[in-house]
Amino acid sequence: MSGSTTDSVGRVGERSGRGGLARLPSVERVLTAPAAAPLIDTYGRTRVLEAIRQTLTAWRDAAVLTHASSLDEVPDEVPDEAAVASMAKTWLEKESASRLRPVFNLTGTVLHTNLGRALLPEAAVRELVEAMTQAVNLEFNLSTGKRGDRDDVVAELLCELTGAQAATVVNNNAAAVLLMLSGLAARKDVVVSRGELVEIGGSFRIPDIMRSAGARLREVGTTNRTHRSDYEAAIDSRTALLMKVHCSNYAISGFTKAVELPELSALAHSHGLPAVVDLGSGTLADLAQWGLPHEPTVREAIEAGADLVTFSGDKLLGGPQAGLIVGRGDLVAKLKKHPLKRALRAGKLTLAALEAVLRLYRAPEFLPEKLTTLRLLTRPVSAIQTCAERVAPAFRLAAGEVFAVTVEPMQSQIGSGALPVDRLPSYGLVVRRAGGKRGGRALMLLEERLRSWPRPVIGRIADDALRLDLRCLEAADEAAFVRQCVEMT
Repeated sequence: MSGSTTDSVGRVGERSGRGGLARLPSVERVLTAPAAAPLIDTYGRTRVLEAIRQTLTAWRDAAVLTHASSLDEVPDEVPDEAAVASMAKTWLEKESASRLRPVFNLTGTVLHTNLGRALLPEAAVRELVEAMTQAVNLEFNLSTGKRGDRDDVVAELLCELTGAQAATVVNNNAAAVLLMLSGLAARKDVVVSRGELVEIGGSFRIPDIMRSAGARLREVGTTNRTHRSDYEAAIDSRTALLMKVHCSNYAISGFTKAVELPELSALAHSHGLPAVVDLGSGTLADLAQWGLPHEPTVREAIEAGADLVTFSGDKLLGGPQAGLIVGRGDLVAKLKKHPLKRALRAGKLTLAALEAVLRLYRAPEFLPEKLTTLRLLTRPVSAIQTCAERVAPAFRLAAGEVFAVTVEPMQSQIGSGALPVDRLPSYGLVVRRAGGKRGGRALMLLEERLRSWPRPVIGRIADDALRLDLRCLEAADEAAFVRQCVEMT
């Protein structure tokens, strides 16, 4: 049968043998077709040209592959200009989409490293937008008209909130520890308890940082017990400092002994050495006042005699990714002159967001309302349960009849690297195979399907069930979650 027909999507069908491939419209014909005009207006001629080429090549390859083992002539039908433009549009949309996509964090971990850790409060977002869209006095002193110091944006606030003499900022806490050790202990010994040689995450360990900084690790004591005498015996002419690492990402219980910071600081100072502390996910306020587990504050460390304290900006502090160093003025000044400081320094966006977050700490009574991280951590269980009951019907339909969806109590986690052993009572959706069947591959496929949604849903599979903890699903996100469930039903 010969002749041609055009179907509803603009594909032209003909039967004329292998010459069909030659009937594909040329790149130029598609590019000048009316269907390509809006694509050029949106993406530009260069990008549309590449999309058309990629589309035509992919179609040819697929057609040849499909018929490679067949005696039939190929292809029976070829796309016209409009169909190619439509396929090119799909390619352009996919290629132009951001690799960073908003997701629903229903893992139960509030400060989730893989999902970006702390969510910035509105005040920080406003400051970020202003810093991104306008020139700012990042390193310009408006009083003198001369070059300024970018640390001045936040140094005064940090000193006010911690009681430190001086402060500096780098791009994360690992960088802060690296700079501190490079600046104060290169080719010298750093004395640390064996029980504090933690792995920060991603196989990044304190001993590795020391090695990279050119410092020599002198570990003392045992995994579970370290005494003052262990530190004292290790101090000699090669010792640069005594270091204490707060074990925020694990805990040892039972027959244990550690030298507390006041005693360690006194020992260091008696030998003319600095005592430094890596608090990791350091906080500026006592979390216990809001019913959360107590975590040592930076001010407590300074008051206990620490000469320098390093901590993160994007964990319990609730700000942007940053590494903060506060403490003695002379030591901070030395670090600021080190060549690594320029390589590790924070940019204007980090400093703008950090300043806005730090200002919130001046009025701690408003923190549970204005600081997103603290608001999520202190969210009432009753509110989370009510949220779960509201969204359950929509999700039940989206999941399908194969699954049973129930609202059940859960235990949230503050953070995988910040107080991971502490749990917060929560509520969420538990998805199991209907009829009491084993979940197995069906649950894995559902979890994969949820990750493919326009706004991916990230939960966790445990105990033969998919668990969606709703602690982080606040009002605005709840409405969006329900809408998406309805759309994906």
